[in-house]
Amino acid sequence: MNISIFSVTENGRQLSQRVAEMLRGEHFVSRYCFHKHTDDDSAVFWNMGSMVGRLFQRSDAFIFICACGIAVRAVAPYLGTKADDPAVIVMDDHGKFAIPVLSGHIGGANCLAEIIAESVGGTAVITTATDVGGKFSPDSFAVANDLMITDLKAAKEIAAAVIDDEKIGFSTEYPHSSLPDELTAFGICRTGIYVGNDISAKPFDVTLRLLPRNIVLGIGCKKGTPEADIEKAVLETLERYRVDIRTISEISTIDIKKNEEGLCAFAEKYSLPVKTYTAEELMSVSGNFESSDFVLETTGADNVCERSAVLCSGGKLVIHKTAGDGVTVAAAEKPIYLDFERKIL
Repeated sequence: MNISIFSVTENGRQLSQRVAEMLRGEHFVSRYCFHKHTDDDSAVFWNMGSMVGRLFQRSDAFIFICACGIAVRAVAPYLGTKADDPAVIVMDDHGKFAIPVLSGHIGGANCLAEIIAESVGGTAVITTATDVGGKFSPDSFAVANDLMITDLKAAKEIAAAVIDDEKIGFSTEYPHSSLPDELTAFGICRTGIYVGNDISAKPFDVTLRLLPRNIVLGIGCKKGTPEADIEKAVLETLERYRVDIRTISEISTIDIKKNEEGLCAFAEKYSLPVKTYTAEELMSVSGNFESSDFVLETTGADNVCERSAVLCSGGKLVIHKTAGDGVTVAAAEKPIYLDFERKIL
């Protein structure tokens, strides 16, 4: 996580040093001190709101060592949606309390507050109903297992049902740890959670679909193929097989395509890393792949998209080779394990 720590007083400056030292190593931490109380390890600010504004888009979490009102006014102009806002935690300058005030579940503020409080001998003040009642939180489960929440309204309704002691259904084909008491894989439930890549799945009247980011796209293309042609081929393939592009974790291909302009531009547009492999590495992958003599003669591997997707994912093909306009596309699924005990940080 990219964490920004703000302090106002001398006690706050000293406390920010302790917190930063504890968090560094696991996270990237920057300290910002009011100009009257600063040190060589921190940046100086005169106006907290302006500094927060410059950092807001690139910070995963803010820790304010000051009064709650000061922190709230500093972040308020920049707040967006529950799914996008960073974690915000407020501490008093004696370290007695750490209070998550924003993004307790999705942003991990609750867990971060508990870690900070324990490290300085303080108390984390958690106010979210599921945590206070020791109940299952769909938001926390999703974030901890790198699952995308597709419907915040459904997530809110399920959280409310949990608090009301309503049984919540659970549906998935992935292996998982034991279900918490609030969930059941059997019987008929009004609300429930589906984890999978089928964007049309709705096993419950109120279904919260959680999408894993575990699909690897294997792409092959002719030299000089424009970005638009690659994008068109990918999107049409994903639509045909009902795969949400948000589930794509990375792109794989052969090493001779690592500087292919159209492919690199497509990857950059969707913020997807590209992994490349030699022809020898691709040909060493076992499996039943569609072979092409032309591709073998050109690249040294008889199939680029399928072989690279399987090699990169360590899993199985979910979309076999599709071809059109000089582009071949395949997809493979990384194996995942859903852990209900996993924490966000």
